[in-house]
Amino acid sequence: MLALVPLGVSADEALVAVAANFAAPLAEVERAFEETTPHRLRVAVGSTGKLYAQILHGAPFDILLAADQERPELLERAGLTVTGSRRTYASGRLTLWSADPERIQGDVPALLAAGSFRRLAMANPALAPYGAAAEEVLQGFGLYAALREKIVTAENIGQTYAMVATGNAEIGFVATSGLWAVDGGSRWDVPADRHAPIRQDAVLLARAADNVAAREFLDFLRDDRARAVISGFGYGVD
Repeated sequence: MLALVPLGVSADEALVAVAANFAAPLAEVERAFEETTPHRLRVAVGSTGKLYAQILHGAPFDILLAADQERPELLERAGLTVTGSRRTYASGRLTLWSADPERIQGDVPALLAAGSFRRLAMANPALAPYGAAAEEVLQGFGLYAALREKIVTAENIGQTYAMVATGNAEIGFVATSGLWAVDGGSRWDVPADRHAPIRQDAVLLARAADNVAAREFLDFLRDDRARAVISGFGYGVD
């Protein structure tokens, strides 16, 4: 009896640069991808701004999973991506969170205006779209200037979460997805109309034009298995 072996199947590897807010979902999606294909992924996590800068300076990434649409579009305009590969893979959501279960209650704008906390954490608006969204929320409440002295910024949304979780900041704007397994604390999920949509785009970088693993992974992000993981972490999927 002859063993039936698939012909023409070869394994490839892709290096994925991912925004910090999507690191945990990516680990689950990566597992599903590697269970169903012969390919493997390697992952580099950071703020979208820093990953973008690294790509401009020649970092050997094959895919960028950004936390915004701006940087993938800029890379596209610079001729550093595969034409037609840019697509939205998730829509982020923002939550005001505290590790203190009693801290966030009632009228949130009034709570923020009272300023009964030492530090309010958020991602750096210049580097991270979640930080830009948090700034927009505070500006909308007319509180950004009043709270400026209390605001502490992190490079990315993962570091922002750590600041609040450890109590270094009593309150902070974090990605809703970062709280998927958190039972404690108190929170306010920011209504979507309080800030511009946080659409997160993926793009295939030019150096990976012939990388089968990279191409197949981008396609896999549209698969029902990947979409179920992404929505399960609190993201919107189109």
